[in-house]
Amino acid sequence: MTVIVDAVDFAVAAFRQDGGWQVAELTHDHAADVDSLASALRRLPGDGGAVGMVAIDDDFFVVVRVSGSSTRVLLSDVTAATEWELAASAVEFLGLPLPDDDVDEVEPAGELDLLSDLGIAAVDLAVLLDDEEAYPDEVCSDIARRLGFGPLFDDAVGFTSA
Repeated sequence: MTVIVDAVDFAVAAFRQDGGWQVAELTHDHAADVDSLASALRRLPGDGGAVGMVAIDDDFFVVVRVSGSSTRVLLSDVTAATEWELAASAVEFLGLPLPDDDVDEVEPAGELDLLSDLGIAAVDLAVLLDDEEAYPDEVCSDIARRLGFGPLFDDAVGFTSA
C-alpha cells in the first residue's frame, strides 16, 4: 500500500450551517482511512451532518457522509483498493472483497444514493462516475456545484485564482 499523506490532492468537508453551505479543509491525516475521515466530519457543526471529499493522486476519490451515528461511503474506483490505504479502508467499510490485482476496469463501489436527499440522484452520480476521462477533482467539483457549494469547494482546493 502506498503512503497516503503525500498523495492527497485535497481533503475537504462541506456542511450546512445557518442555512448556507460551509467548506473546510481537512488535514491529510484525516484522509488516512474512512474511520479517521468520519471522525473528523462528526466534529464539525452543521445542520444534518457533513460531507467529506478526498481525492488521491489524480487516481480516485472517496465521498463520506456522516449524519449522527450513520456513515455512508462512495468510492470512485474499487480497483484503487489494491494500491491505496484509503480505498482499501472504504472497501473494508463497505464489506466488499479486495479486487484482484489484475482487474483494470474502473468501477465505483458504495452508496450511489448518499447525496440524493441533497439534490444528486443516484443515477446522476452514476453518470458522473462513468466519465473515465474526468479527473477526481473535476468530478468532485461537479458534485459540489450540483449540491450548491461549488465556488466554496473550488476556492478550497485551488481551482480558482486570486
